[in-house]
Amino acid sequence: MKILLMGNPNVGKSVLFSRLTGVRVLSSNYPGTTVNYTQGFMKVSGETAEVIDVPGTYTLEPTCEAEQVAAEMFPSGDVIVDVVDATNLERNLYLTLQLLEQKKPIVVALNLWDDTKHRGISIDVDKLRDILGVPVIPISARTGQGINELVKSIPDATYPNNLPSSLDERWAAIGNIIDQVQHITHRHHTWYEQLEDASVKPRYGGFIAAVILAASFLSIRYLGESLIDYVFDPIFNNLWTPVLMKLSGVMGGGGFLHDIIVGKLIEGKIHFVESFGLLSSGLYVPFAMVLPYIFAFYFVLGLLEDVGYLPRLAILLDTTMHRLGLHGYAIVPTLLGFGCNVPAVLSTRVLESRRERFIAATLVCIAIPCASAQAMIFGLVGKFGFQYVLIVYLTLFFVWIILGSILNLFLKGLSPELLIEIPPYRLPPWNSIFQKLVMRIRHFLIEAVPIILAAVLVINILFVFGVFDAIARFTAPVITGLLGLPKEAITGIIIGFIRKDAALGMLGLLPLTAKQMVIGSVVLTMFFPCIATFVVLLKELGLKDFFKSSAIMIITSMAVGGILNLIL
Repeated sequence: MKILLMGNPNVGKSVLFSRLTGVRVLSSNYPGTTVNYTQGFMKVSGETAEVIDVPGTYTLEPTCEAEQVAAEMFPSGDVIVDVVDATNLERNLYLTLQLLEQKKPIVVALNLWDDTKHRGISIDVDKLRDILGVPVIPISARTGQGINELVKSIPDATYPNNLPSSLDERWAAIGNIIDQVQHITHRHHTWYEQLEDASVKPRYGGFIAAVILAASFLSIRYLGESLIDYVFDPIFNNLWTPVLMKLSGVMGGGGFLHDIIVGKLIEGKIHFVESFGLLSSGLYVPFAMVLPYIFAFYFVLGLLEDVGYLPRLAILLDTTMHRLGLHGYAIVPTLLGFGCNVPAVLSTRVLESRRERFIAATLVCIAIPCASAQAMIFGLVGKFGFQYVLIVYLTLFFVWIILGSILNLFLKGLSPELLIEIPPYRLPPWNSIFQKLVMRIRHFLIEAVPIILAAVLVINILFVFGVFDAIARFTAPVITGLLGLPKEAITGIIIGFIRKDAALGMLGLLPLTAKQMVIGSVVLTMFFPCIATFVVLLKELGLKDFFKSSAIMIITSMAVGGILNLIL
């Protein structure tokens, strides 16, 4: 049996999917989290059933890629679990009626049931069940309420007869259903509902956004630096250094194999940044320089996701985003890019037009540093003073604005208006935040650590054979002349194609000035994305647009680097 979880965006399908299958997926309090489907398995009446978390859709007549995926998957389902937001019953019923018309067995799951009483909403479940002619089960995927009853009802899934088929009839039927089953009582707005309204009004919303983003930025820096100072540095300095020094003594204190594994001794000691061995810099860079900031960033992002602030930020920035050829919802891929560019590029699928997806993906790859790259920017540029970190981010911000405006001017097409559901502010479920945090950190460790270790190994070998010296001589006119960097910086720029954090770590090993570190950080951020993003970008844009985007990256990064070299 194949069970499809279907419903509007942001109704809790992914949370329900995790409840039913135990498979951990990213779920957030904003629409569009799921773009592709996720598969898992559960027991139904003693038999194993396949469960699919389908992308959110408002209709079976698709208007974007996520809805296209949902429409194409619908015929493959044996049973449909229609996940409905009980606090927005009228809007959700349109898709419900469409699903019922398809003559497939359906169970309606009234999710967010615990929120209805807080909003003065009363729903006659028995009456709704009689009208729709299918099982209707109130649930709360977040708390587990009603999940057992939902599972037990799946074998009883059915479909009704004599449902309206035309658009006018559907909306008339929905109005009739709401009149019969739903009653809303008057109540005073809570303080957080008043905050919801203020968050999208230009008069107050800009101030609220500035406060939230500034607090997020400072929290990430404070938490990341605290983890480095009080956790990771003591571990490496007090526990790992003695181990490496003993290993160094066993290996004779030097030589080719020693320098690769342990690294070069700096004044007879291990220097975790400059020694550049697999077990010194190779471990210190990802664990002590990058991981603390990644932990901090994803923790803060998880809070913003689950509280429900991101859609409000999208509405607030809609006018600005239109000037870049986008609409406000493109701020979600942009913010995801500050975590990792790969899911950011993937999430551009929810944008309606190919033009929007091209602009959004290109701007993310050029002007949005991922969490691991930001960690290195804070660590390496920040040591010269916070004002230099600010220069890096202001430069990237102006590039984002100016380049987006240019692309909007020269690329044909229009940007559609913003149509987005605004979820209520909700207290974040801490278990969900920490589950997402663990998943994202695990993903970073599995991907980043082996690549960084491999990069350190390859670079050491290439240095021995003089390969980088040859490349440095060939590229010297650009690297030293245009960008004002030492020729050895080519190492980091090349490694940037593998991982940005590792590349910035290479620059950190060079005796660069504050100006050079700023230029290097900006150029590396804007140059080719890491190989994972590179592959995803090719897949999402297609070959022709991929080469266009790549050419824009090269030209823009070199031009901005040259300008910074002149004015700093």
